[in-house]
Amino acid sequence: MIAGSALVVATTLSELHEASAWVMVIANGLAGVWALAANWVEGLRTRALWWFTGFAEVWIFVQVSLGVALVAGQDIEPPQFHLFYGFVAIIAVGIIYSYRAQMAHVRYLLYGGGGLFLMGLGIRAMLVGTTS
Repeated sequence: MIAGSALVVATTLSELHEASAWVMVIANGLAGVWALAANWVEGLRTRALWWFTGFAEVWIFVQVSLGVALVAGQDIEPPQFHLFYGFVAIIAVGIIYSYRAQMAHVRYLLYGGGGLFLMGLGIRAMLVGTTS
């Protein structure tokens, strides 16, 4: 019976990881577009933009953690580039955040392009993950 419950956990984690990927991709895409638009439209430069951007970027860590939990306890062999894109996304969040002070004069462009880049990494990870 333990093997059966392990299968249920794996299926649930797998479904959660898959659904969470859509949240990551859509949230980062929206945050990126919002930040790019805020570069030209001052009315969009609100605190909510930064809260939403923070949510979208933190969600990447949630997504990668779900993936690690899925692989760690199961005999699942994900495609190598699927893992690569996930960890590159984490590194990209760190790079974007670390450049915020030096690029303050183009901060909205930094976070806009960064959000779209993170969205692209998520899409690539999803495409590579489904080809296995």
